[in-house]
Amino acid sequence: MAAKRITNADAGTLYLHEPEQRVLRFEIMRTDSLKIAMGGTSGVPITFYPIQLYDKAGEPIHAMVVSHAALSSETVNIPDAYTAEGYDFSGTKKFDAKTGYRSQSFLTVPMLNHEDEVIGVLQLINAKDRTSGAIVPFSRDDQQLVESLASQAAIALSNRRLIAQLEELFEAFIQLINTAIDDKSPYTGGHCERVPVLTMMLAEAVNRTDSGPLKDFVMTDKDRHELKIAGLLHDCGKITTPVHVVDKATKLHTLFDRIHLVDTRFEVLKRDAEIAMLRALHEDQRGRSADEIRAEYAARIAQLDQDREFLRQCNIGGEAMQEEAQQRVRRIATYQWQDVSGKQAGFLSDNEVENLTIRAGTLTAAEREIINHHIDVTIKMLESLPWPRHLANVPEYAGGHHERMDGKGYPRGLTREQMSVQARMMGIADIFEALTAKDRPYKLGKTLTESLHILGKFKLGGHIDPDLFDVFIREKVYLEYAKKFLAPEQIDEVDLSKIPGVNPG
Repeated sequence: MAAKRITNADAGTLYLHEPEQRVLRFEIMRTDSLKIAMGGTSGVPITFYPIQLYDKAGEPIHAMVVSHAALSSETVNIPDAYTAEGYDFSGTKKFDAKTGYRSQSFLTVPMLNHEDEVIGVLQLINAKDRTSGAIVPFSRDDQQLVESLASQAAIALSNRRLIAQLEELFEAFIQLINTAIDDKSPYTGGHCERVPVLTMMLAEAVNRTDSGPLKDFVMTDKDRHELKIAGLLHDCGKITTPVHVVDKATKLHTLFDRIHLVDTRFEVLKRDAEIAMLRALHEDQRGRSADEIRAEYAARIAQLDQDREFLRQCNIGGEAMQEEAQQRVRRIATYQWQDVSGKQAGFLSDNEVENLTIRAGTLTAAEREIINHHIDVTIKMLESLPWPRHLANVPEYAGGHHERMDGKGYPRGLTREQMSVQARMMGIADIFEALTAKDRPYKLGKTLTESLHILGKFKLGGHIDPDLFDVFIREKVYLEYAKKFLAPEQIDEVDLSKIPGVNPG
């Protein structure tokens, strides 16, 4: 403490004012002669209870010198605590009796910021004569100098608190954005929470790596904060993505699942088949027996039921729809039915055929473009902000999680060499989270083995960074993440020898 050194005091304590709790909290304690160093940069926590500024009845406590200085904004300079009147030094005397110390001269200075608010109290104990070393009172010059230092320190502390509050406010705004996305779609909201966590897990694993291509990668606390912010904002552009696309649980889902309209058409066809059967039985049977007519009707109903169940299964979506199944959808689309206007129409519209023949997932090509556009919006939003120097890389980190190492990603087609390690980390985190996510509308969360198998193929295919994949496996980042976020049934026993791209040993 500079004030202790300048006044040649043996001891000093810095208290910080906590207005909400109405207390003074111990921040730093130093006593040279007793070799006490607690709080601050010492690494030793201060376990003393805070100093109360008000009693249980709400009355201000002026009996203690530090509380009086805080409440009155006045400096208290006491030559000898044992002879001083008006203050309670019983605690000080107990400390002295226990340690053999002799607390004598006290200089207690309130720390006032630029708005004359008390943000702390600085208390110095036992000024020492620089020649003899004897304990002496703090001089008037000492008091003025410490008051000046306390004022400057108060302003510095206020600025630090203001910066901390602004950072808290900024992170709160980020959480507000993610909450808005969450309210639009619970699926995206969970993703926005988990990807930053997994990114930081991988980053810490790389940070502690002491061998291989990434052994020189290190992170400071500022680097960690920057990456955390990027992770929280990596999908902020999804706030503009239409809900019906983000939440498209089935292929025919828009504002509702249109498969029910298809069900109604099947009922119309079944009704028409029944009417045709009854007419055939009562009119010209064209050489057919009644049993033959009924058998043809039963076969038609069975076929329609099978077709309806088939389209229902197609509507669910999956990993890979076969060409044969796509052709069957197109054949069903050629059925004719009488629509509400009384006209004959194709059984399925072109849009319904397009959706029901989606090869994988539930999104059409146009809808995938809408989803993919979120990264363009994310980059545009983030690059428009006046980032301070210690957060200058946030747009690059957040904007690169859909790029590929081979340059075939989007939106900018960057290659591995054009991307930071942090952006490449986020790419792996984004993919692995999506594979294991159990809250998506169109699929169940995959097991660890299934997810790592796909991730390994991505490594071999030039999709993700191979060195980061190796760390992800070697440091068991996947297992750390799984224990926190995956369902028990997803955490299977992984045989790494069967995972593509895993380096032996």
